Amino acid sequence: MVITPGGRSEGGSGPSTSGRRPRILLASRSPRRRQLLEEYGYEFELASAGVDDSHLRRGQADARAWVMSLAFLKASAAVGDERAGGGGMIILGADTVCAVEGRIIGQPRDEAHARDIIHTLADGEHQVMTGVALICPGTLRREIYVDESLVRVGVISDEQRESYLATGLWRGKAGAYNLRERMDAGWPLECVGDPTSVMGLPMETLGERVAAFCERGGEAAA
Repeated sequence: MVITPGGRSEGGSGPSTSGRRPRILLASRSPRRRQLLEEYGYEFELASAGVDDSHLRRGQADARAWVMSLAFLKASAAVGDERAGGGGMIILGADTVCAVEGRIIGQPRDEAHARDIIHTLADGEHQVMTGVALICPGTLRREIYVDESLVRVGVISDEQRESYLATGLWRGKAGAYNLRERMDAGWPLECVGDPTSVMGLPMETLGERVAAFCERGGEAAA
């Protein structure tokens, strides 16, 4: 699927509400992931436990392995949540990183770091990887995968960059930006892949993945 600044798309489909879905226990603090699940009609609750990945170090892991590991750590931390033990629920953990020529770019530490990140991404292209982990709390079955997209960025003017930094909207975002927000703001962005994956969850395929996970032995909806 290709999304251009004008909002045109080729391929893919919008939100689907067909079929019965299991309830989700979302092991993520991201408001964008909550928004995506709401937009696509999922019933979900937020896990009480969380993982602060700012203290973790990836060592020799590449971007794919790292983002899947973080997704699994988040999901596994929610296994003990009291709401997970009632049946009919699947735990969903996710994490997103950007990568430029194999170098991982996560969330900005502060405004200066956000400025450096935007400077790095501008007038070039980067990969966006979202790791997803599904866990059945009853059986501890798990599935972990990664969805990849390519984002091309045009020239971003100093005025565009500085006015954006002043809003503080870069906080908590991989690569210091949200694809939908910045496209709506007129930034020169093009996404090759699933745009929702760039925003935090690969909604184009999540429904199929969850359904297949349930069919193979994960818990179905109550």
